[in-house]
Parts: sequence; structure tokens; C-alpha cells
Amino acid sequence: MRQIMFMTLAASDKVSCWEIDGSTGELAFLSDAEIEGRPAPLALDPEKSILYVGRRDIPRVSSYRFNPVDGSLKHLSDGPVLQGDPCYISLDRTHQYLLAAYYLAGAVSVHEVGEGSFRGRSDWIPTGIGAHCVYTDASNSLAMIPHIAGENGLNTIRLFRFSEETGELTQSETFECAQPDNRGPRHYAIHPNGKFAFFSNEQDCSVTSYGIDIESASLREIQTESTLPMHYGGVNTCAQIRLTPDGSFLYAPNRGHNSVAAFSVDAETGKMRQVGRFPTEAVPRVLDIDKTGKFLYSAGLESGHVSAFTIEADGSLELISRYEVGKEPMWLLIHALD
Repeated sequence: MRQIMFMTLAASDKVSCWEIDGSTGELAFLSDAEIEGRPAPLALDPEKSILYVGRRDIPRVSSYRFNPVDGSLKHLSDGPVLQGDPCYISLDRTHQYLLAAYYLAGAVSVHEVGEGSFRGRSDWIPTGIGAHCVYTDASNSLAMIPHIAGENGLNTIRLFRFSEETGELTQSETFECAQPDNRGPRHYAIHPNGKFAFFSNEQDCSVTSYGIDIESASLREIQTESTLPMHYGGVNTCAQIRLTPDGSFLYAPNRGHNSVAAFSVDAETGKMRQVGRFPTEAVPRVLDIDKTGKFLYSAGLESGHVSAFTIEADGSLELISRYEVGKEPMWLLIHALD
């Protein structure tokens, strides 16, 4: 399986592409594309080889066709100028709609897309300050929007029905899953079996697992585990969260402790067990896992490096190598070409 990794370098106004060695996990640089406006979140249509890039200083989302040989990008179109800068973008399961979250503007948006073009229709849905992530589940009928806590968030998860026929987001009857103790849910990952969702909590520095009820569009809290070692007293916040493709292990980066917290996951109960914490780059904002589940990559916002790890049989991480990539890596996205 040939795999490439796209990464956004916000302070360099670039999107880079690297190739992953499927045997060793090593990275090899392929190409750079200059994209102004602090490129950050990414989404990909694998069938049409189209990469969508959120540009936080413009602010808008733009589309590019990528060359599978070297990852080079050809600009296709620009979406509308938005009311806020997108911090997260995703495509629904049909790849006909692009969803985006705006944490300072306190909203999500839905844009009809096709062949990399924005087809004119765009919906703007206020959800409250702190909206940090949005994507649809495997059934393509449910979307969840976590909101961080503190001065910049509502400390809640809001649930919406999604229509793949119309692209409409509709508030569910169980619209809100309020969070205790200033948790600050930021990002989430859905288990491959579709039964559980795992949220990284930015302010509380923890991960919470929930049972998903698709029929009622509701969440049932199962367990919360800290991402930090006991007695750690330094500053820290959590960021992204990733599951291995088979759902066996979960990883969340600590920005401050500068580590990746690892957990094993019980696919029957949704419960987590701590595996450990593994040193990584300074301020590890983003990470991604290759499609085989063998390798994990963590990018340091302050270090300008990406660390590559082997995922061991017990879920622990073994450092392979570090790569200097550029200023402020904001997103990693791995794509399997064959």
C-alpha cells in the first residue's frame, strides 16, 4: 500500500506532501505548494483526488487537485469568504457536502461541493462560541459539534441530524450534552463499529468515551480518563484525538506535557485502559495514524518537526525518527493511494 501525508505549515503558507515507507514508517519529502492565508485544516475526497484546505487568515476554504505521483497541488476553486476562520473541515460520506467549524465565530457551515467546485449553496448555523470540530458518523445521519470551555467556549457537545439528500443540519431533540467540571470537549473520534465516540477534552486534559444512540441522536457517558500522569502540575491542554483503523488503540496529544497519551479500547463496552504517555514534539497540536495502523505521526507546533512512531502490539509508541518540516505544522492527513 502506497501512502502519502499532507501537512499544513501555517506560518510558512505552505502545504507539504511526504511519502510514507510502508515497511519502516520513514518519511520522504515529495513536494510543497504555496497557499497564502495560514492554511490549517484539511479534508480529502479520495475518489476524485481533491484536497480541501481551510485558510484561516482569508478566511475561506479552497480546493486543489493533487497529483498522486508527487502530491503536487493544482488550484481548482475558492469557496465564499466566511464569517469566521475555519478550525476544522470535513466531507460527508457522499463527498457532496463540506462541513466546517468556527470556534471564535461560534458556528458550523455546510457547503455543497462537486468536482472541487463550490456550487453556490452555503448554510451558516450558529451553535455557540467554542465550536471546534464537526463531521458525520458512518451512517451519515448524525453530526456532533464539541465546544471547548473557559472564556472561548460553552463546554458542551451539540448534536445534529444530517440529511445527505439536502445537506441540512437539524438540531436533534437531545440537542445538548452539557459537560461537567469545565471539561472543554474539542475533537472526537468514532469507533469503527459506530457504537462509541471518544472526545478529547481541552481544558480538563482528559478523554471521555460515550455510547452513541443513532435513533435518538444522543450520547451516554461511559468513562473519563486523564491524559496526564498523576501529580503533573504544569500547564497543559489537549488537542486532536485518533483511533487506530481497527479501533484497538486511541491516542491524544498533550500540549504542555509534550507527550502522546495512549489507551487501549474495549470494542464491546467502549471503556479505555491507559497504556502510557510517550514524549513527542513541543506543543503537539496534531497527529495522524497510517491506514495500516502500524505508524503514528505527531507534529509540534513550536518545534517545526514531525515525530514518527511505530505502534507496538500493546499500543505503546516507539520513536522511529524526527523530521524538520517547517513553521507551525497545523494539520496532518494521511491518504492511501492503492
